[in-house]
Amino acid sequence: MRHSLAVFFLLTLAACSSDAPKTDEMKNFTADEIYAKAQESMQDNNYEKAVKQFETLQSRYPYGRYAQQAQMEIAYAYYKHSEPAPALAALDQFAKLYPMSPHMDYVLYLKGLINFNENINSLFGTLFKQDPSERDPAALRDSFNSFKELVTRFPDSKYTPDARIRMQYLLITLANSEIHIADYYLRRGAYVAAANRAKGVLTDFPQTPQTRDALQILVQAYDAMGMQDLRDDAQRVLALNIAKDGAQHPAIKETPLNTSPWWKFWE
Repeated sequence: MRHSLAVFFLLTLAACSSDAPKTDEMKNFTADEIYAKAQESMQDNNYEKAVKQFETLQSRYPYGRYAQQAQMEIAYAYYKHSEPAPALAALDQFAKLYPMSPHMDYVLYLKGLINFNENINSLFGTLFKQDPSERDPAALRDSFNSFKELVTRFPDSKYTPDARIRMQYLLITLANSEIHIADYYLRRGAYVAAANRAKGVLTDFPQTPQTRDALQILVQAYDAMGMQDLRDDAQRVLALNIAKDGAQHPAIKETPLNTSPWWKFWE
């Protein structure tokens, strides 16, 4: 019995040793070699492995020429691995560590793109399945703000043209979200809330087609509350609005710019 137990423990130890982590294969690698390995992982779509390799590069060479590059690559790897939260955290960390980086335009663009891609589909997917008052468009606003900062600070960036189009698209989307919320309140008799949401559209999104819907909601809300003067004012503005040709807004149809950061800061 004792002999059997001894054999069992020996086999268990052998199995555990075979499953034990191997010695760090990059222990003696240079910064160039670690970076090359991480790039190979990225090209193989092994983003989880790439993140670990870039983190190794950062920890071993925190002040080298690869430090900024590795932080950017980590953010992009998380983005490609469909992990928006750590991707955004990595970008925020980059902005804190390297606020004067010449590649801050890329940081702002990628931040805007992550929030745009992660939330635009979910917003439309729940548009008619969920009470509008329960939706939070905060991420879309964050996306717009990132693009706006990019356009303001870096008007000549190669990412700016695409950011401008996405900003227009986001304005329409955000305005439409507010209209659905206002309509939700209107249909439930919350006329003050409906009017406030509609006025918000006129104030915050004056160049979008949704201003016509906002005015219509104001007319109905004021009429229901017996505010005839305000109703008539809104009706007059609505009539003028209808008489004008609506502005055309481009939609996002093309694949976004190549967001892969396969450039080097030192070049």
